[in-house]
Amino acid sequence: MKIIECPRDAMQGIKGFIPTDTKVKYINQLLKVGFDTIDFGSFVSPKAIPQMQDTAEVLAKLELGATSSKLLAIIANTRGAEDAAQHKQIDYLGFPLSVSETFQQRNTNKSIAEAMEQLAQIQDICHKHGKTLVTYISMGFGNPYDDPWDVETVVSFVEELDKLQVKIVSLSDTIGVATPENITYLFSHLIPSFKHIEFGAHLHTTPTTWKEKIEAAYQSGCRRFDGALHGYGGCPMAKDELVGNMPTENLVDYFENNGVNLTLNKAALQAAMAESGAVFL
Repeated sequence: MKIIECPRDAMQGIKGFIPTDTKVKYINQLLKVGFDTIDFGSFVSPKAIPQMQDTAEVLAKLELGATSSKLLAIIANTRGAEDAAQHKQIDYLGFPLSVSETFQQRNTNKSIAEAMEQLAQIQDICHKHGKTLVTYISMGFGNPYDDPWDVETVVSFVEELDKLQVKIVSLSDTIGVATPENITYLFSHLIPSFKHIEFGAHLHTTPTTWKEKIEAAYQSGCRRFDGALHGYGGCPMAKDELVGNMPTENLVDYFENNGVNLTLNKAALQAAMAESGAVFL
């Protein structure tokens, strides 16, 4: 079981700039917990995401010597990929590919066709520098723009990613509209059909629907889950202010109650949860 903690996703929408040293202190505490991966920052235009303009500076101050956690950075184009790939500490480059044409334009200023071309180039950059590409299928469970969506469309996107030899694909419930039914359908069909791809669940949720979403993905074979402590962050386009990231502590509780040994440092986790208040509140 892999839990990916996503402070980047939690931080990026906060309007007031979080001081670099505050970010560093928080991420260093997260590194002590034992999460598989920390989605710690992004190499994107500071005009687009001003909160992440100090990602390289944060990276330089992280205490990586005593952690087993790997680092993931989000990129939106080949320039960002080249910048991120120069840092040996980064293991994964994450690219948001949307099944919604509208969201792809809003998120990366590209059409889906242009994004796919960029993705092929980014995969080459990853191979050249020894990085692994993680592709997020944004709006993977529906969108608010009335753009066409169905499960077959998602499957067709995975087929295209498979041609590019993408090894990790995370289905993103960007606005929290996933249901247990379509979560179950997608994971139960994709996982056995593409056994060489690691599928993840990046689920957004309300306080009342988190358990049914985790359960549907887990029982359908998913073993990679993204979360953010206390559910901070989420999609700024979400109409419901209660729709945030999947709370990591809920993931931990669910899996441990189902007999999964996550081998996390509980004291470090509690300290990180306490520390998060200084970052987000």
